[in-house]
Amino acid sequence: MDIAYWIVAGLLGAFYLYAGGKKAVQSKERLAPMMGWVDTVPMGAVRAIGAVEILGAAGLVLPPLTGIAPGLATAAAIGLAVLQVLAAGLHLSRGEAKDTGLNAALTVLAGAAAWLATTR
Repeated sequence: MDIAYWIVAGLLGAFYLYAGGKKAVQSKERLAPMMGWVDTVPMGAVRAIGAVEILGAAGLVLPPLTGIAPGLATAAAIGLAVLQVLAAGLHLSRGEAKDTGLNAALTVLAGAAAWLATTR
């Protein structure tokens, strides 16, 4: 189970570090072609989402790696799953049902990471 956790956590961590980093530092104009929803959300909220994603990525990797508060990995995975459910809700409210596939996949992976973190 350890190997499975690290595969899932590594994939999620890399994804959220990249996506969160972009949201945290790029301008609205640079983000809009990739993420159309940034036009309807205040930039402070976009930056906060980016920070949450970066912290979630760190929470998946650092606690189990260091052995300090490893239960935080479960909390981080659950938090990222909740984030994706909310993101899917935003897409659905904007009539972008076709864009929810990635949200569903990330929700499933985060749920798997949460489960695998509890079996470690």
